[in-house]
Amino acid sequence: MGKIIFYEERNFGGRHYECMNDCTDLSSYFSRCNSCRVSSGCFMLYEHSNYMGHQYFLSRGEYPDYHRWMGMSDSIRSCRMIPMMRGSHRMRFYERMEFGGQMMELMDDCPNFMDRFHMSDIQSCNVMEGHWLFYDQPHYRGRMYYMRPGEYRRYGDWGGMSSRIGSVRRIMDY
Repeated sequence: MGKIIFYEERNFGGRHYECMNDCTDLSSYFSRCNSCRVSSGCFMLYEHSNYMGHQYFLSRGEYPDYHRWMGMSDSIRSCRMIPMMRGSHRMRFYERMEFGGQMMELMDDCPNFMDRFHMSDIQSCNVMEGHWLFYDQPHYRGRMYYMRPGEYRRYGDWGGMSSRIGSVRRIMDY
């Protein structure tokens, strides 16, 4: 079970809200989020309600201001608790929408997608096992996207602004 505490002010000040599960709309609990404390588990934070907009991965720890989680602003409107998995991880990538074209499989972290697969655009994906993070730049930098088990028929299904993937990381039980 995870637990995150959102604070309106920097350095854990002001009004706060404790959350222990998924929440599609946090706007009734606080007007802005300038700091967070994750006491257990991992969470994905979203800039807009209904799990939309920029996404930010937070593991156990303290984040005294939104720059610590690479936030673009103090707007956090929804969150998901990420279940920790100990088993294997497996996903398939496709060069075309609807699982068309060349297929590649991944079961481990990939710090540079272009170096490993000689391509950087992924149009669709099937996450068969585990939870993952996509990054739009190599070496786990840039905009991130949370990938749960399921089928993603086009990059917009995972919230992607483009089909470019720079790196991929498994979310593991720490």
